Amino acid sequence: LTAGRRYRPGQDDLAGMIYVTSGLGGMSGAQAKAAVIAGAVGVVAEIHPAAARKRHEQGWLDEHYEDLDEMLPRIVEARNNKEAVSLGYLGNIVDLWEALYNGNINIELGSDQTSLHNPFGGGYFPQGYTLEESETMMREQPTFFKEKVYATLRRHAELIEKHTERGMYFWDYGNAFLLESSRAGADIMKDDGRFIYPSYV
Repeated sequence: LTAGRRYRPGQDDLAGMIYVTSGLGGMSGAQAKAAVIAGAVGVVAEIHPAAARKRHEQGWLDEHYEDLDEMLPRIVEARNNKEAVSLGYLGNIVDLWEALYNGNINIELGSDQTSLHNPFGGGYFPQGYTLEESETMMREQPTFFKEKVYATLRRHAELIEKHTERGMYFWDYGNAFLLESSRAGADIMKDDGRFIYPSYV
C-alpha cells in the first residue's frame, strides 16, 4: 500500500495497478493474498509446481497459469476491470518479466522474494532450464550452476531496469536480491555505493 501511495499519491488502495513479484513458498506465499487485500492485480512467479499448486488449493492464490500467452491477456483484463485478484505463473520470474516487457504491459509495482539468501542451494534457478535440469546441475556441476545463476541475475536486473524506465516502482523485499545481483555484476549501484532501488527494511 505504501508503494502504491508513492506511485499514485492520494490513492487509498491499489485498484487498477499490477504488482509483480516472485516466490510462493514459505513466508512469500502471503504476497498473493496481500496483493488482493490491497486491491491490486498480484502476479507471482513460482518455479516449484508443488508450491504453486499448494497455494492455489489453500486459497492464497486465485488462479495459476503455465502458459504466458494465456496469462498475459488475463493480466490486462484484470487491470482494466480493476480486479483484486492473484495470478500465479508456474515458471521462471525472468521469463515473466521478459514477456511483460515484450508484450508492452506496463507494470506499476514490482519486487522480488525469491530465496536469494540461498542462491546456489535451491533458492534461485537459472533461466532456460527446467526445475529438474537445474537441480541436477546444482548437484553435479555446482560451478557451472553458479555461473548460470549469476547470468540470470544480471538479466533479471536488466529487465527490472527496463520496466522502471517505463515508470515501474521497484523495491527489494529483503531477500538479498540486490546483494546477490551486485555480486553477479549487475548494474544496480549508485556512484556513492548505495543500491539504486530501495529495500523494505
